[in-house]
Amino acid sequence: MPDDHRPTRNEEEIHLFVERMAMAFADVGFPRMAARVLFTVMSADGPLTAAEIGERLGVSAAAVSGAVRYLTQFAMLVREPVKGSRRDRYRMPDNPWYEATVTKTGLYKNFIDIASGGVEALAGRETPGGERVSEMRDFFLFVQEEIDSLGERWRARRAATGHGGRADI
Repeated sequence: MPDDHRPTRNEEEIHLFVERMAMAFADVGFPRMAARVLFTVMSADGPLTAAEIGERLGVSAAAVSGAVRYLTQFAMLVREPVKGSRRDRYRMPDNPWYEATVTKTGLYKNFIDIASGGVEALAGRETPGGERVSEMRDFFLFVQEEIDSLGERWRARRAATGHGGRADI
């Protein structure tokens, strides 16, 4: 028996949301198919297989393959096996925006380490090149510290606003 209390989804508007968000993300350098897949899964009420994602987007499951690989690499999607099948299904992780940001912060650590070696190679801040590389390193240190602090503030706000309390997201 259908649940008469469940809100009715507007599939046309959902499709427009997915495509608009994908274009906005693509405009800042995010792969467009990955963005389409991300927002398709985000807007779903439960996990989806690659075939289901492809059906919603009007593309083949093969076209979805690279996008889900990209998204799982950055912790934006979680891959789960379908019991008794060779297929997988994909869902949003808990707190994906924070998780993806934390995952990417390894990038700053790498930049900091390489820049520190560059400063040393350039005889410290005593040379113009050494000063520029030192300032770059210090900027990335600052960014890393701010991301860490931002993550703590986000967790507090997330808890205060009641996000993350549902097991089905």
